[in-house]
Amino acid sequence: MNNIISKTNILSWTLIILWMAIIFFFSHQPATESSELSTGITEKIAVIIQEIIPETKPNQVNLNFIIRKGAHFGIYLVLGILVANGLYNGNKSKLNITILALLICVLYAISDELHQVFVPGRSGEVRDVLIDSAGSLVGILLINVIRK
Repeated sequence: MNNIISKTNILSWTLIILWMAIIFFFSHQPATESSELSTGITEKIAVIIQEIIPETKPNQVNLNFIIRKGAHFGIYLVLGILVANGLYNGNKSKLNITILALLICVLYAISDELHQVFVPGRSGEVRDVLIDSAGSLVGILLINVIRK
């Protein structure tokens, strides 16, 4: 049984580290690359919206802002799920898992924003840490509900 738990735990934490590496990769993109990516996604979503609701012309600036901040929320929601799941492989209480998972995610969000200060054209924003933290909390709570 310990062997199964050990392999599951290794897989869980490997996925966490991989997801953190993906976050780091996107955060390490200079502002021009990051902007091109989000603008491209925004344009595609705007076309889809116009196909669904032809009389609508989405405001590209507002839509791009929503997509960028939504990406922060979603990426950290996944991180919250992964971290909480990894912690469930131990003998901790649900409250302790929630607090520890949130602490790990918030500290990573802070480190991510600090990292962006050193990337050309990027900046670290407290607002993004708050959005990331909210996404993480939702992911952690989802795992709590699923594991109930």
